[in-house]
Amino acid sequence: MSHRSGFVGIVGRPNVGKSTLLNAYLGEKLAIVSPRPQTTRHRVLGVLTREDAQVAFLDSPGFHEPEHVLGRYMMEVAKAVMDEADVLVAMIDARAGLTEADERLFARVRQAIRQPGGGGAPRAALLAINKVDTVKKPRLLPLLEACAKAQTFAECIPISALTGDQLDVLLGRIIAHLPEGPRWYEPQQRTDQTTDQRIGELIREQLLLATRQEVPHAVAVRLDQVEAGERVTAIHATILVERPGQKAIVIGRGGAMLKRIGQEARRQLERLLGRKVHLALWVKVAEDWRRDERILRELGYTGEGGR
Repeated sequence: MSHRSGFVGIVGRPNVGKSTLLNAYLGEKLAIVSPRPQTTRHRVLGVLTREDAQVAFLDSPGFHEPEHVLGRYMMEVAKAVMDEADVLVAMIDARAGLTEADERLFARVRQAIRQPGGGGAPRAALLAINKVDTVKKPRLLPLLEACAKAQTFAECIPISALTGDQLDVLLGRIIAHLPEGPRWYEPQQRTDQTTDQRIGELIREQLLLATRQEVPHAVAVRLDQVEAGERVTAIHATILVERPGQKAIVIGRGGAMLKRIGQEARRQLERLLGRKVHLALWVKVAEDWRRDERILRELGYTGEGGR
């Protein structure tokens, strides 16, 4: 039996369900998820190993118009994922229909798969029309026709990353387009993220879920110390915000918001680490940190393609 392997870039505009798709295929939370656009800031690798194939999924930040240095970094990561992929899976939100931002994405995909010389270009692009569990069929059919007319994708597949609908079909088509090759990762390896990176992201996820308006975009988490004791892992982290008003929101009246964020984050961290966690959080104002290259380097937002 032949064995297929390669990298699969998951791309799309913000909030279409890219991270939910990655987590669904891997059966665990490798990428944090929230209703906030631009939740994903780094490239996230998730490796699915089967007898017949090894699929290295690459989750990416959503394509958007960057407004600061962090935004430019995120766009560089998204573009690098497109360059690295053997197969591209572009995602759109069925509820929104085909937007101008989606059409700009389609143009990027066409450019990627038609690179001159063929060296390094993705072998194929598939379109995943996500969240079909929320859309009635009469509304979905014109969207499928419009996407097919774009003549960009080998196939257009309606899915629901949340319910799992048609994920087996999409995976089968992904594997069919991968080149024959060996396993590049050990079967037990699921990601290249370090434990510290996953800890920081899980804390940030709770910040995104708890806050509103501009605050979720203006927060970052700096891991100061992780110390594994005999029975408990002690984690100390600093939450960075850009304005004193944002600090006040994150702390909340009498510290209530920060306490709530810490409690929810601790539950997630104990699930990740499989042991008790003591979590200590501080909040610090770092004015305009998203435009400060020094702070961005300290936080790991450096280098093409992510970490």
